[in-house]
Amino acid sequence: HLDAAPAEVVACSVFEDERPPRGTAGLLDWRLAGRLGRLLESGFLRGVRDEVLLLPGRPRLVADKVLVFGLGPRESFDELAFDHVVGLLLDRLEGLGARSAIVELPGRQTPRLAAEDAADRFLTAVTARDGSFDGFTLIERPEDQKRVTQHMIEARRRLRRL
Repeated sequence: HLDAAPAEVVACSVFEDERPPRGTAGLLDWRLAGRLGRLLESGFLRGVRDEVLLLPGRPRLVADKVLVFGLGPRESFDELAFDHVVGLLLDRLEGLGARSAIVELPGRQTPRLAAEDAADRFLTAVTARDGSFDGFTLIERPEDQKRVTQHMIEARRRLRRL
């Protein structure tokens, strides 16, 4: 439901060795009439680490912009790669002046990093910034959404006790 949460940017990622694109990139490819798939097929977008592609989102999406981040090979993706891509994502959002975004956390289209761990790492990176963002909508599968929500509730309770 990409249109349910208003945001300036939708951000997703693709692996270098995974075709067709999966997760949010696959949904965006469909919503953008196959544009991502064609860019991948032509080699213009390869999915290599540190690669960033900016596409217009309108008129097919509520968001003005789409950011696609390359993750490199699927097998080499780990927590360090996650942290690196999140830093790149936050840098690009700040550079665009975006205050809100719909984000599929890097690599979450695979089970390599648990949803709770990914959310924690993302929130740690965001809070290390100077408050330049108004809000994020994280894309997760329904079962993972429930786990992340429960995890965040428990974390808040722990903080209140301290």
